[in-house]
Amino acid sequence: MKKSKLEIYEEVLSALADKPLTVDAIAYACSIDCITISQRLDFLVKNSLVEERDYNKKNCYALTSRGMAIFKTLTITKKLERLQTSIKIIAESLHTLPALTEQRSEKKENK
Repeated sequence: MKKSKLEIYEEVLSALADKPLTVDAIAYACSIDCITISQRLDFLVKNSLVEERDYNKKNCYALTSRGMAIFKTLTITKKLERLQTSIKIIAESLHTLPALTEQRSEKKENK
């Protein structure tokens, strides 16, 4: 299934969260071709989320402070969504438990 632009942006930010990387390294980390990564990086650079740096005589990309803030916000949002889903599952399970208990007690009474 094809990844959306937003998913690719998230993956690029995630790949750059630890250290500056070349286009090839980002493409490898995200499992996306270099041309697409270059296009997404251009957008991220224009919006001051990523910056180009010369690192060991290579052209690398790194997160800006703004990019790191957005990456952290996205990470927290995903964790909260997973927590919300878990709470819903637990709540639904708790609603079914009394019904199961009632069924078992009715079976015991009928025997």
